[in-house]
Amino acid sequence: MPSATNVAKSLVSISQFNKGQASRIFDRLHNESQLIVLKNNQPTAFILSPTEYDRLTELEEDYALLLEAYERLERHGDESGIPMADVMALHGITESDLDEIGDVEIE
Repeated sequence: MPSATNVAKSLVSISQFNKGQASRIFDRLHNESQLIVLKNNQPTAFILSPTEYDRLTELEEDYALLLEAYERLERHGDESGIPMADVMALHGITESDLDEIGDVEIE
């Protein structure tokens, strides 16, 4: 959980944008993952670094996949699956075929 000090350091007044300091504010994102923009002392917007945006997007995707996996388990939990060896045999795939492919990243 972020500390009050960290949150306070991430606050940016919208008036700083009006004073032409946008470039300096965006440069802060090299060291900080997010900034909180205040208007009339109220949080109005969050600015995320590209790294933080990617991290949060990955979390969202992982969560969606987790929910899908749970839903599938609930729907088919009592059913037995098909052994991998049977699926490989059905499609004519051997262990050496898999070894030749190497690591694959699934998006």
